[in-house]
Amino acid sequence: MSSPTQAMTAAINAYADAAKGGGRGLESRDAAPDGQFANLVKNALREAVEIGKHSEKMTLAAITDRADLNQVVTAVAEAELTLQTVVAVRDKVIESYKQIIRMPM
Repeated sequence: MSSPTQAMTAAINAYADAAKGGGRGLESRDAAPDGQFANLVKNALREAVEIGKHSEKMTLAAITDRADLNQVVTAVAEAELTLQTVVAVRDKVIESYKQIIRMPM
């Protein structure tokens, strides 16, 4: 546990570093390599596509009697849930964009 003096010293050093442009503020966030949020979205979409492909493969395997029906139903349900999630996120992003556009300046 830090003492009040240590906490005050740390705060003073942080303010001094920010005043000097120490790169701990928005600049370091904006300079993050490849954008962490963008990578998160890309990876989520990639995973959604892979789940859809897996579902299609399982469905085709079921047609040729090479897959268990339980596995096929599970894969299709997972793909359906993933698609519903992607659509819900898309709808929220669009609604947020519309709200931002309607903001007074």
